[in-house]
Amino acid sequence: MIIDDGILFRRAEEKDAGTLVALYDQAARWMRKRGIEQWKPGDKGTAHFRAMMREGEVWIAADPDGHLCGAYELWWSDEDAWGVQPPVAGYVHRLMVARDAAPAGAGRRMLEHAERRIARTGRERARLDCVSTNPRLLAYYLDAGYRVVGEFPHKQGKDGRIYGVILLEKRLDRLTVV
Repeated sequence: MIIDDGILFRRAEEKDAGTLVALYDQAARWMRKRGIEQWKPGDKGTAHFRAMMREGEVWIAADPDGHLCGAYELWWSDEDAWGVQPPVAGYVHRLMVARDAAPAGAGRRMLEHAERRIARTGRERARLDCVSTNPRLLAYYLDAGYRVVGEFPHKQGKDGRIYGVILLEKRLDRLTVV
């Protein structure tokens, strides 16, 4: 367990899969209420999160009393959006905030945790993608120091839906590792 500015971070375990599904669905409903067409409740089940735990990393953030603040996935490749790449980056996915319990700034702190985790592996870049129809999320990532490095207009979801994503990247420096 890692404590970071009052938020506890730990790797997710199999027993957390149901909690991650509930968090994802909560975030998807929050987006839908605000007219953001990105995630759909029910799209990610326990099998998805268990697979991500095996293939990459899933991190859970909680307050000191153990209340869930959020979670995110960290992948070591993302060929669907980025193509085949040398191993110089970590890929942040599904940054989810428990809006009813997380302190202000929890999303940014989870993103910073992911960046430090990536830097500790010796990789020099954090990468993520954002659906091109979500300008608010794009602005959030730009404000966090990411820069647009490309666009992939024809990403295909597992449901066959085609959508565009903006590819973002942040160079990590040695100070990030602290």
